Amino acid sequence: MKKNLARFFIAALVLIPIALLAQNPAPTPPYSDQAELSKVEAWVTSQGAVASIAPEIAATLGLGSDRLPVKLKSLRDSSGVSHAFAVSTNPSQRGIVLSALKTMEDSKMEIYSVGTAWLTDRSGILRRTIAVDASGARVLPDSSHAAEFKDIKAFFLKKLQATTPTTSSSPFPGISATAAGEKEETK
Repeated sequence: MKKNLARFFIAALVLIPIALLAQNPAPTPPYSDQAELSKVEAWVTSQGAVASIAPEIAATLGLGSDRLPVKLKSLRDSSGVSHAFAVSTNPSQRGIVLSALKTMEDSKMEIYSVGTAWLTDRSGILRRTIAVDASGARVLPDSSHAAEFKDIKAFFLKKLQATTPTTSSSPFPGISATAAGEKEETK
């Protein structure tokens, strides 16, 4: 009886780690506790330009009625649209504003922006969508521009990836991917 009990005990000790592994079959990524946009936020905070968001836009986004100080990365495409990632530097008004705005000038020589801006946070979850044009800013249904929001998030995640070196994308240890014969993507 004691012999059978000992075998049962050893079998149980062997099966416990196997059962635990079955509950979590995939290894946990090293940054699983970080939200989707946290690395982009850190990149923009460390390397972005000091700027501010106009009071009307900040108010429409629900971030107060004053100019909102931010750190900003903005990249203009060939059509003149500036894709911006702005991180609030005001501790009481945390948020990330993504935008796709084009600067326009009317016949009265007044300059204004036209496009869409989105409020999010490190999680990358859409919190508010606004339209910006010559008449001001107004809240839109989030679903109306959700696909564009997803695209601009992907755009900045890709830009971040392009600026940070990869850690072992080469099949040859100790040799860069380019040196190993892989073609380098041109931008």
